[in-house]
Amino acid sequence: MANNIVLIGMPGSGKTHICSKLAEVLTEYTAIDTDSLIEKISGMKISEIFEKYSEDYFRKLEYDTIKQAANGKNKILSIGGGAFENPDTRSTLLNFGIVFYLKSNLDVLYYRISKESTRPLLQCENPRQALENLLKKREENYQKANYIIDTENLTEDKITEYILGIINETNASC
Repeated sequence: MANNIVLIGMPGSGKTHICSKLAEVLTEYTAIDTDSLIEKISGMKISEIFEKYSEDYFRKLEYDTIKQAANGKNKILSIGGGAFENPDTRSTLLNFGIVFYLKSNLDVLYYRISKESTRPLLQCENPRQALENLLKKREENYQKANYIIDTENLTEDKITEYILGIINETNASC
């Protein structure tokens, strides 16, 4: 279990960046951003999948992709913001590796994603309110992660160091 790292959190929480930073240090690990993998497999952007099919269709595709990615050792998975809502996905990930919730406050999240047009659940009249509603809805499940990292006052390097410390400590006790 300690051989795998799973990063969860809201859109804009830094999962993809931290995944890349960890992979730079843990060169024997494979970094997988599941949203990017879904886009590669489907040949479509996530926003297109939502538009053409539905959120339900996307969530099924997301679950299947995560289930396939969550096998083997020495992997770092960056998971889409809503994936941890699915009890089956949550169980798969908690059994696969150490799950880190990158917790960010609403203002930081909104600032980071406000310029993006690729977030299908935030394409609405009041995206800040939509983001706040998503955060409230998802927080309970995010809290089920093995570790919660409040990223508000931490640099990417500090977050990476913290995760590496946990992984090294866990591997030393195995």
